[in-house]
Amino acid sequence: MEHSLSTRNRLGNSGLAVVPAVAATAYAVQADDSMPRLVAILAVLGFAALAVRGYRLGVTYDHSRITIRGYSRTRVIDRDHIKEVTDFPAVRWTARNGRERWTPLTAFMTSTGEFSTTRIHKERALKKLRQWVRRGGGERGRAKTAVPR
Repeated sequence: MEHSLSTRNRLGNSGLAVVPAVAATAYAVQADDSMPRLVAILAVLGFAALAVRGYRLGVTYDHSRITIRGYSRTRVIDRDHIKEVTDFPAVRWTARNGRERWTPLTAFMTSTGEFSTTRIHKERALKKLRQWVRRGGGERGRAKTAVPR
């Protein structure tokens, strides 16, 4: 299963990095020295990467593992190591060395100013994910879920 966000939500997540990238680009164009220009270009590259990661936020899972794409990293967790999906929302799991870990599900975090359709979509995705965890990963293959527009 793949749970991704609506296009509107994806663009909003990307917009968090696009605005500073535009500002850094404007600064780089106007900078007189090479060092400030270099720093501005590096900032543009970093914000561009963050914008792409924000657009790709989501969760994919199949019969044996889950892949969580967040702003800063993508985490792949074996199904057998997952303990629960919390209300935060986050996945609580145990690392191979026995250490307790948790990974936030950034894509499904809600806020008060969100559209109700987006909030409902996120709640449904979390419900399906919790069912998958309880079932023990019984679904085979990958299927794409409908995304509200």
